Amino acid sequence: MSAKLNFGSLLFLSVGLALVVQCFAAVNEMDSNFDGKVDQWQYLSAEGKVVKIEHDGNFDGKVDQVEYFEGDKKLIRVEFDKNNDGSMDHFQYYNSNGNINRIEKSTKMDGTIDSREVFGTDKKLDRVEFDDNGDGKFESIQFYNDQEKLIRLEIDQNGDGGVDRWSYFKNNRLNGTAFDTSGNGRPDQWQFYEADGETLKKVEYDTNSDGKADKWERFSGGKLSKIEVDRNFDGKVDLTQNK
Repeated sequence: MSAKLNFGSLLFLSVGLALVVQCFAAVNEMDSNFDGKVDQWQYLSAEGKVVKIEHDGNFDGKVDQVEYFEGDKKLIRVEFDKNNDGSMDHFQYYNSNGNINRIEKSTKMDGTIDSREVFGTDKKLDRVEFDDNGDGKFESIQFYNDQEKLIRLEIDQNGDGGVDRWSYFKNNRLNGTAFDTSGNGRPDQWQFYEADGETLKKVEYDTNSDGKADKWERFSGGKLSKIEVDRNFDGKVDLTQNK
């Protein structure tokens, strides 16, 4: 059977192809450092609005930064190739007000996003999330106050999707850490530190998983000095061991 293509089919095909390839109506080229080589490309829509700008920031002939726009040149995303290997590894996202609301990075430069910085409506850093083992999940999260100081760190140490370690900070120094050693989602061990954020001051244990401490280890100068135990879980110490 011979193949026939009438005028209507040709017209439909040509229009369809035009819709597919007509991503940009025009491209403006610029030589920003006047070395005779193009290092910036501005892509325009059919309405003449800037949709994308590519930059060759180190003038090596390769694009290492791309800015994306919508509407009247409203910036929505910027991508960077930080190590100049030809692949983007740093992404910045902007909200409708033009303020940055998220930064995603491939810190290992392997194309996998393993770090995410999230900003609040006040433009200040709210939290930083990390994928420590490269499984695509963010196992640790750092939280910041309105002064952008670290106040809390949450970690999923066993990779089950639940937080099992909570660290608290004061004046950017470690103040205490809580652990879920039983896997029930609740802390059952607490470590407290001196003002230097390094010297251990006290450790509390919940040995029967009732949510209350029943064993205490006290330290002096970072060395264990006393152990106290509530053996019948009535909230009172009934055994003391001095070290």
